[in-house]
Amino acid sequence: GTPAPQGSKTVYSRGRIVESSKAVAPWREAVRAETQRRMIELAMEPFDGPVALWLRFTFTRPKGHYGRRGLLPSAPDHPAVKPDLDKLARSTLDGLADGGLYTNDSRVVSISAVKVYDDIAGVVINARAAGWVL
Repeated sequence: GTPAPQGSKTVYSRGRIVESSKAVAPWREAVRAETQRRMIELAMEPFDGPVALWLRFTFTRPKGHYGRRGLLPSAPDHPAVKPDLDKLARSTLDGLADGGLYTNDSRVVSISAVKVYDDIAGVVINARAAGWVL
């Protein structure tokens, strides 16, 4: 799916909190479900020590990047537009926590993230024990 940012929240009467983006809940659920599926497939236990994450967010190109002969030379490699990279990382890290990748999100000690254009929208995630980072 298309990555969705963790945005602001609005608090209404009686303490009801509503996420500003309607796309964040389905995105977090997709990350959670895929994380659980991969954890089972690989017979992995949740990380219980320092974790380093690499996140590669991919977005499909707008039609304006193409001309009659294909991709325009002026088309950028990276989407330097919204959504913000830090907000994409926040929503994705929450989905990883919900999916059981680590015992607590405080275990994440290093994050490397990038936004790029690709044929398919989504995220590629690489997680490693981060003993070498310390």
